[in-house]
Amino acid sequence: MSVSPVPPRADLGRGPGWIGWPLRSAAVLHLFGVLAQAVFAGLFVTGDVDMLAWHRTNGGFTHVTLYLQLVASILLWRPARGPAWPALAAAGLVAAETLQVVAGQERVLAVHFPLGMAVFGATTVLTVLVWRVTR
Repeated sequence: MSVSPVPPRADLGRGPGWIGWPLRSAAVLHLFGVLAQAVFAGLFVTGDVDMLAWHRTNGGFTHVTLYLQLVASILLWRPARGPAWPALAAAGLVAAETLQVVAGQERVLAVHFPLGMAVFGATTVLTVLVWRVTR
């Protein structure tokens, strides 16, 4: 009678390392972009009107990094057989940030400010969780 080793668990909720670093990098870049958005918005509100252009430009960069994060999280989910929640969370952030851009362009500050804070919090939580799931 031979003793076989215990088989590894099939679903640990983690994907292979090949997609881990691109996903982590996109998440961190996105988080830095969102943080910079808050800084630029705060400086604009306190009277530095030049920061509005920086806020707009950084918004484009931040949105692009979120799409990179979405693509990486889809790759984690589908071909890498990792969890689906990072892709769903990134898709939710895409929707929230798209609304954020529209509210900002239309100057609907009653939506833009609180939604920006929600995006900041959700981005922070998602970045921490992405690092946990891909280590």
